[in-house]
Amino acid sequence: SANLAREHPRNFVSCATSLSATKTSTSSFPHPTIAQVHPKIHLPEEECCFGPACWLWDFLRRSGGSGFFLPLSGGADSSAVATIVSSMCHMVATASKADPFGEVANECRRVCRMQETIDVDSVSPWIPTDHRDLANRILHTAFMGTSNSSSVTNSRAARLAESIGSYHLSINIDAIVDAVLCVFQITTGKMPQFQSSGGTLGEDLALQNIQARIRMVTAYMFAQLLPWVRGTNGFLLVLGSANVDEGLRGYMTKYDCSSADLNPIGAISKLDLKRMLVWARIEYDMPILEEIASAPPTAELRPIVATDGEGEGEHTQTDEDDMGMTYEELGHFGRLRKLSRCGPVSMFRKLRVTWSHLSSDQVAKKVKRFFYYYSVNRHKMCTITPAYHAEGYSPDDNRFDLRQFLYNTRWTRQFAMIDNLVRKDEQNVTVASSNIKPLSIGRVKSTGSSSIANGTLLPQPSAAVNIKPLSIGRVKSTGSSSIANGTLLPQPSAAVASSS
Repeated sequence: SANLAREHPRNFVSCATSLSATKTSTSSFPHPTIAQVHPKIHLPEEECCFGPACWLWDFLRRSGGSGFFLPLSGGADSSAVATIVSSMCHMVATASKADPFGEVANECRRVCRMQETIDVDSVSPWIPTDHRDLANRILHTAFMGTSNSSSVTNSRAARLAESIGSYHLSINIDAIVDAVLCVFQITTGKMPQFQSSGGTLGEDLALQNIQARIRMVTAYMFAQLLPWVRGTNGFLLVLGSANVDEGLRGYMTKYDCSSADLNPIGAISKLDLKRMLVWARIEYDMPILEEIASAPPTAELRPIVATDGEGEGEHTQTDEDDMGMTYEELGHFGRLRKLSRCGPVSMFRKLRVTWSHLSSDQVAKKVKRFFYYYSVNRHKMCTITPAYHAEGYSPDDNRFDLRQFLYNTRWTRQFAMIDNLVRKDEQNVTVASSNIKPLSIGRVKSTGSSSIANGTLLPQPSAAVNIKPLSIGRVKSTGSSSIANGTLLPQPSAAVASSS
């Protein structure tokens, strides 16, 4: 090693041992920033609102569009999308006021088609006065109702639009629905009916779907022409409002209002959206959001049920009844299916432990129902609207869930295994219950060292047992033991320490 050191001498270079000079150093090297940074950790409700809001603004300014068009039904999902756009307007208006010549303000003027108001010599170029001013320019909402829609949801949509400041319309699409049905009747000689009017399930679904699909066509027509109607130019991006649970279950009409240009809530669960609405009600002072969050979700595609001739009547059609499962259950199914990579059998094994309040048979039925609808509606994910990615179990086939979309909807092998597991569970319960000996109190007959009470053998205690008899009521002595109101009380032997 000494020879190697002489052949290859080391050269030492003097250098500082830190990346910046110390405070006492006279070096001209720049000093580090000492300011303490406090990270901001957002609430889940804030993440559900702020994240998609920034995503929408980025997409809008990059696309060259002049705003959004949103079919606003007055339900939780479309109201959540409207709230997210309102949050975006809050952030853009605030940033524009803070720096009227900054990048955000310049982009805001371009989106609102207000570039001509810019004057380099002007001290204050055009910026939105507040979030409502901006929302009125870029957010266009419309309640697209039919004879099956209630005035309650129409009112909610109008009041929310007023609270946000959007350009709002109320459109009745009955004429379009009737025209399509008229064409069908002329062609086939038949007119479909709802089940409540004597029609079949197929007729009922077709009548629901045509309403939903016409809303999509109407939305795109208004998105193209409303800028012209309002005397400006450009185009509007159509916003969808299908949540992640409905996509997972396939509870949507293919090419209905879930088909759009963008969907800010496509990867957010229904329960998270409702929590976000409750939070936004306080954050943005919009009381209408609390009413919307507490209302039962309904598609309003079937006729309204009359109520004793008083009032308009209420919808008996609710989303959870139609789906056959709750939104909370869908959250469990989604996480187990995507994150835990569970098939029918492994999901059943996990849920019969998690849902211990349900019998194995009940859990099995829920799992089977989910996988049936998951597989039979999987094709809808091939055409799903691009969505902001927020939830780990997003079923978006194009980017986040590349599973096959053609399944054997009977799941023959898996469902047979679940049935076998249910039978084993039921057998185990039966065996366990048969091994339980009932506690018998009543007439006791002594048989020497033990007693028989209604056929059940009761052994007498040994001398090593310390017994403190509980004496209540009339006691009658029977030799080595006593009977108190029909209960055998053994007498202590000489080796037993008794106490009174």
